[in-house]
Amino acid sequence: MDVTHLTPLELLRAHGAILDELRRREIVRSTNSPISDYAEVLFCRAFGWAREGNSASGFDATDAAGLRYQIKARRMTDALGSRQLSALRNLATNPFDQLAAVLFTSDFSVHRAALIPIAVVATRVRHSSHTNSDIFRLTDDVWGITGVIDVTEQLRAVANTI
Repeated sequence: MDVTHLTPLELLRAHGAILDELRRREIVRSTNSPISDYAEVLFCRAFGWAREGNSASGFDATDAAGLRYQIKARRMTDALGSRQLSALRNLATNPFDQLAAVLFTSDFSVHRAALIPIAVVATRVRHSSHTNSDIFRLTDDVWGITGVIDVTEQLRAVANTI
């Protein structure tokens, strides 16, 4: 889709219309950036998890056994491809059992995805006093850690059906 000829106002209107349509199709739940909601849809459909309501604190989905999953995503848009996920809150209280994390390329294709035990997450975060949260970077070495499960192909398969 070539959008280079559109004015900024036309681009913003198209963006709004696209978010509205994604919400109607139940891919996103808000008109915020769609990346987090899209990641939730992919993980929940891939593994049959139940998506939690927006009021759930510390986790986004649960599986049939009751395990809690915090779902995080990052769209790598620049040449450096930042892999810093959004803030993790109250990590010391064990608000989830597994971090379900996905990296997207700039065109929203699944680059890599993993299920990461909270014990692994806790050893790799950096505390940010500015946001009073913990910061996790999803670097390539994470996939080599014992207990981390590569789920890239499962998410790609689901993405191809949406």
